[in-house]
Formats: sequence, C-alpha cells, structure tokens
Amino acid sequence: MKITIIENELYLAQSIAAKLNQVGYDTEIFTSIKEASINSTGDVYLVSANLPGQSLVPIITKFSHKIIILMVNYVNHDTVSIPLQMGAKDYIVKPFMMEELQRKIEHYKEYQELKKYKELYRDYSEYQLKDINVMKDIDKLTLPVVITTNYMKFVDKLAFEYANIKNRVLVFVPLDAKDWEDKIKDSNMKHILYIGDLQILKKSERDRLFELLENRDFIIASSNFISTPYKSIELNTDNKLYNENEILTINDYVRFVVTNFQNQFPDTELSKKLGISRKSLWEKRKKYGLFKKK
Repeated sequence: MKITIIENELYLAQSIAAKLNQVGYDTEIFTSIKEASINSTGDVYLVSANLPGQSLVPIITKFSHKIIILMVNYVNHDTVSIPLQMGAKDYIVKPFMMEELQRKIEHYKEYQELKKYKELYRDYSEYQLKDINVMKDIDKLTLPVVITTNYMKFVDKLAFEYANIKNRVLVFVPLDAKDWEDKIKDSNMKHILYIGDLQILKKSERDRLFELLENRDFIIASSNFISTPYKSIELNTDNKLYNENEILTINDYVRFVVTNFQNQFPDTELSKKLGISRKSLWEKRKKYGLFKKK
C-alpha cells in the first residue's frame, strides 16, 4: 500500500514518511495539490488542510474513491465538515501520534477491502440468480418464515431480493457447518438470518435452532415440509430441470443440455458430448422446438 503525503511543510512530510516506511508502507511526498493531482499514485492520501492558497477540492474530487485522511491544525466547518461531505474519509489533528494515524489507515484499508468483497458478492449472486423469477410483492413478505421448495435457488433469490428491498443485512448460516450455532449467536440481532437445508437437522437439533432464533428475523429453506412454530410457505417449480430432488430422465437431460449449450458448441461437438449422432441431435431439437439463435 502506498501513502501519498500532501504537505507544504517538507520536514513534517519527510518525518511522517520515514515513520510510515519503518512499518512497511511505501510513501510519496507532494507539496502542492496541483502536482499531486497529476502525478500521485497512492492508495491513501494524507492531505494537509492548511495549504496556503490551495483548495482541497481538486484532490478530493479526483480521488474520492480512495482513502483521504485530512491533517488539520484545528477542527471547524471549513477544515473538516466540508471536505468530509465532499468525500474525504476522516481527519487527524496535528500534532498526532503515528500509532493513531496507523490505526486510521488500517481501519480504512480494511473498510475498502470489505467494500470490494461486498461488491463481488453482490455481482456474483446477481449473475448466478439472474434467470430466476420468484414471488410477486416480495416486499410484503413478513418474517420469520420457513419456505419449503424443490429448488433452493428460488429461496436464494427471494432472500437476496428481500434483504435488498428492505435495505437489511443478510447473514447466511449453512446448517451443515459445525459452527452454525455460534454463527447465529454471534450475529447482529438487527440482521436477517438466511438458514438453508433445515431438513438435514434431527428433531432435537431443530428444537435447539428454534430456541436460538427466538425474536429473530429469519428465512429458513427446506427441501421437505417440516412442522415448525413459524409461518410456512411453499415455493416450487414444475420444471423438472430445476427439481433438485428428482433424477432427470435421459430425454430431460438431453433437452436440458441442448437448451443451455447449443449456442456455445457446434453441433458436432455437442452431439459428441451427448454420445449421439448429429442426425439424432437434429431430431431431438426438432422434437422439442429448440432452435439456435441467429
């Protein structure tokens, strides 16, 4: 991680840089906003809020997606409030202890990493579930609820969409994990728990689960109907290609493969993977009305 220091008092800037170098950071120093705006390459920006005749607007505007920490002589509306509203992350009052500055840097470094993981999690889940349509009026669903389904991704999509609509944090608790009880105990009471595969628990374990869930908001998914103290709904699909509890017939499997892969592979390769002739593939495509996109 590189730290960009923007400070017109060169001795102070060099002193900060030397101490940051000692704990493993790369540093670069600029004495003007203009020069830093053009040539800096830092991940964290330590910016003096008292640069004579220089506005902080260009540097904050250009690098608001990075970590900007203001170094201020005193706290007021101009030195702190306005820059924070523009996109700076935090401030530290001069003179300061390097340990305090390092804690701030590490805190925001962790924050940026978590933000990237959140974006990855959101983008990947949306991609995986993009073709699945769930119940209408999902915002009217009330929690807690137990959902019986023959296709777990239905409940995945419902849980993610519900949490997004309600602007709530969703915490996934897989019941096949050895520490599922600890995950529930350690989770924030304000967060929604999404608990999968209720059917794998023994009755005594289910009783313990429901004790832990008292006064909590949660969505539980199960592939089998199980009597519980909570409201239960059923969310199924008639499409056998989606049914996780049923073995596909050969014809259904061929239909599934042709539907999903005919535009990715030429007929020669697709028929080879299915172990049938090109003529047979053509006949099955004709039978099911499955035609390639042009």
